[in-house]
Amino acid sequence: MNRETARKRAEELVSKMTVEEKASQLKFDAPAIDRLGIPAYNWWNEALHGVARAGTATMFPQAIGLAAAFDTELMECIGEIIALEGRAKYNEQSKREDRDIYKGLTFWAPNVNIFRDPRWGRGHETYGEDPYLTSSLAVPFIKGIQGDGEYMKAAACAKHFAVHSGPEGERHFFNAVASKKDLEETYLPAFEACVKEAGVESVMGAYNRTNGEPCCAHEELMNGYLRGKWGFEGHYLSDCWAVKDFHENHKVTKAPEESVKMALEMGCDLNCGCTYQKIMNAYRAGMIEESTLTTSCVRLFTTRFLLGLFDETELDKIPYTVVECDEHLEVAHRAAAESMVLLKNNGLLPLSKADYKTIGVIGPNANSRSALVGNYHGTSSRYVTVLEGIQDYVAGDVRVMYSEGCDLWKENVSGLADPNKPDRLSEAKTVADYSDLVVVVVGLDETLEGEEGDTGNQFASGDKIDLNLPLPQRQLLKAVLDCGKPTVVINMSGSAINLSMAEDRADAILQTWYPGARGGVDVAKALFGETSPSGKLPVTFYKSEADLPDFKDYSMQNRTYRYFMGETLYPFGYGLTYGDCEVSAVDVSVNADGSADVKVKISNKGKVTTDEVVQVYVQDVEYEKAIPNPCLCGFKRVNLSAGEEKEVELHIAKRAFTSVDEDGNRDVFSKTFKIYAGTSQPDERSEKLTGHKCVMKEISL
Repeated sequence: MNRETARKRAEELVSKMTVEEKASQLKFDAPAIDRLGIPAYNWWNEALHGVARAGTATMFPQAIGLAAAFDTELMECIGEIIALEGRAKYNEQSKREDRDIYKGLTFWAPNVNIFRDPRWGRGHETYGEDPYLTSSLAVPFIKGIQGDGEYMKAAACAKHFAVHSGPEGERHFFNAVASKKDLEETYLPAFEACVKEAGVESVMGAYNRTNGEPCCAHEELMNGYLRGKWGFEGHYLSDCWAVKDFHENHKVTKAPEESVKMALEMGCDLNCGCTYQKIMNAYRAGMIEESTLTTSCVRLFTTRFLLGLFDETELDKIPYTVVECDEHLEVAHRAAAESMVLLKNNGLLPLSKADYKTIGVIGPNANSRSALVGNYHGTSSRYVTVLEGIQDYVAGDVRVMYSEGCDLWKENVSGLADPNKPDRLSEAKTVADYSDLVVVVVGLDETLEGEEGDTGNQFASGDKIDLNLPLPQRQLLKAVLDCGKPTVVINMSGSAINLSMAEDRADAILQTWYPGARGGVDVAKALFGETSPSGKLPVTFYKSEADLPDFKDYSMQNRTYRYFMGETLYPFGYGLTYGDCEVSAVDVSVNADGSADVKVKISNKGKVTTDEVVQVYVQDVEYEKAIPNPCLCGFKRVNLSAGEEKEVELHIAKRAFTSVDEDGNRDVFSKTFKIYAGTSQPDERSEKLTGHKCVMKEISL
């Protein structure tokens, strides 16, 4: 069904409603209108990395891990699986008149905010710090969810529009100040791609203000960009209870009814929260017109018609047996394998079972289910932790000893371990002493980095205060390294962590993010060489937060790999493999439309078959206002056997050659550009870590 047909059907249905009935449909928990044959519908559902909060579903790696895979085909496949499982669950639930929260087909994902600062607790919900990478992954994910059939499989939602990335503890009253240049250059491109390239069905406004206006009633963002320049035709919704912030926290209105008027008249069609319950008060007071309610109601019912919720469709026949089926679980394993980033390897990895009689597995995340799943997750029928994955992999061949070592983070005011959570440092040392090899599993989970107000969150907001591992883990890591055994450090986190101690002293470091419910299986396979790590960092790992601007400063100066002028610990785009892949040549053809086609020769000089990610970066060498560092403009995952060479073709859009002036105008301001191709970004730190340089070619448009 095309949008025009769906809209006309929506207009016809809405025309039969009373004003009270229209008002009732603008809340996230819309009630039934029995006389019109309209069932209740709850708009609130989540699917960040699998259908969430609604029972059993296939659980993929957290979004930041999916970003590390640098795999657009994988993203579309995951989107399709989410839609299939969501439909299967919806079919059964609606059959039983279960229309509760998390039971609908409107998924409030993906999160395409830019992870501008590693202290932000919700950064692991995003696709990292780069607008191009974020756009490139969000578009196929959305297309996978929504499909291209007669009816939309499920509806995706790009959030949180638009300048939103902490601090979590202040989000309900915070004003994010961003220049016109930073808006166009960093904060808006992914949303634009979601609308113009993917046709995303909905957009969610953020809690905070941007440049003084609340994001759920923002003239420039909602009407200037979204419905104006970009031509968005779907529905707009508020983040949960964000409209209440207008009068309670932002103080831009004085009462709920004024907030209702401001949000609705600006085009916020759906309210997740409690404020739109006051719509009729505002209407009776003459503050809003019925036509305003009609406009939003039609938009919402257009979505419901596009989903086929009032028709019999082929989607109704999707059986419940697709939920967590073997095929879907295989994709989850593939995603976990592709997401892992090998940060250091002095030759210890991959391991061989024949070389070890005893392996010690130590650390608070070694046997943690929480460290598998991140946040906004569903329920798995089975979980496999890192410890269990290693135990299963070497069963019968190698003895595995285990010590938790310490709690994830708790310590008392003196900086010592919390006496209520006694540390096990002596046990950890004992395990290390009795082992031929030690695997230390450290990091965070959703109780340490997450959303403001999350139960159990360490700081009552999800942001980190610094980039260090919690003190008990630093003490544990030092104690184990002091034992002098061959040591692999596995870091399970959704953000950049200062791993300087491990970089200096450990033999190998593997960043596994939050790898999904059964991710322990894939970690073990990577350790023992059944798969080769091939993920790349979607964020910069800095040495210290002292290298960064103030967390509340939304200027992009000296933030992310595109603007940072210092030396990093691990750069954006970096990641090793068990192969030895190198780009040897690059050829660039400029097209008449201002785009370019790039051919890259890459070979694997190693002895192990591996995936590798070819990366292409562009740098404007003339325009003084151009982004200072080379920027990602193309990438492709490729499989290379030992000794194999391939030629990889990539298309570089004209947009890659544009820059943005201080007034926010985007254009091609130069004729001369440098094109770099390699397996990382073209910086000295990447070259030092990988041992390979990018190949550069200068071109003229």
